[in-house]
Amino acid sequence: MIEAGGTSMNKFFATLLIGLMLTIFGGSIVRAGPYDDGVAAVERGDYREAVKWFRLAAEQGNASAQYNLGFSYATGQGVTQDYREAVKWYRLAAEQGTAPAQSNLGIMYNTGQGVTQDNREAVKWFRLAATQGHASAQFNLGLAYAAGRGVTQDYREAVKWYRLAAEQGNESAQSNLGVMYANGQGVTQDYREAVKWVRLAATQGNAAAQNNLGIAYAKGQGVTQDFLRAHMWLNLAASQLIGDEGKEAANLRDSIAKSLTPAQVIQAQEMARQCEAKKFKNCE
Repeated sequence: MIEAGGTSMNKFFATLLIGLMLTIFGGSIVRAGPYDDGVAAVERGDYREAVKWFRLAAEQGNASAQYNLGFSYATGQGVTQDYREAVKWYRLAAEQGTAPAQSNLGIMYNTGQGVTQDNREAVKWFRLAATQGHASAQFNLGLAYAAGRGVTQDYREAVKWYRLAAEQGNESAQSNLGVMYANGQGVTQDYREAVKWVRLAATQGNAAAQNNLGIAYAKGQGVTQDFLRAHMWLNLAASQLIGDEGKEAANLRDSIAKSLTPAQVIQAQEMARQCEAKKFKNCE
């Protein structure tokens, strides 16, 4: 533990990221008949027309159309938002084995949107999608195991699913996998490995990971202690995080600043500006 400007930083990493990831509109598709017209309408930005064609294809049993129609109802794109209708169409696609629909149906059960909230049912659908290689479902299944929601808490299983999603580039999974290594949950504690995964997420713009990378540099855990880089990453994190998390990142940044000269603070601020301009790539 280090003291930075009188503030004790007795946590290496923040708590696990809480949240769910909704699969974006589209996914892997099989184009046929009216479904083509729906896709073309989406590409034109005409969501009402898209819904018309997706509905026609969905009623004919097209799983991709069912998924997209469910997504339309879930987001209110081209139709009045209706979670029950979203669940109906997600379920039809999910029962045909469509992984994005399985993943999103799991989210609906997890959040209680359009259905009675049911963590076990959420896990069931996450697992079906995750075993097909769906990264967001793998991440959400990892979250379930880490928190013990819908399953018995099992950090090793959480690490397993986080890793699978992280290896596909899922930034939230990368961030959480880093947390697991930092805390020694489900794996042998390894700060270097923690930093490896947190850095991958931070360079994708993940604010929680940027915060944790800043803390790693401040404490010299997994990396050589470097207050300039600590200030830079905490500054970037503070600009994105909201509420108490944003205040905490800003307070840590300001505490680090007390260990720097005025010229170094200006340098760290410029480093942060350049890093943001480069979309967080090649910042170190």
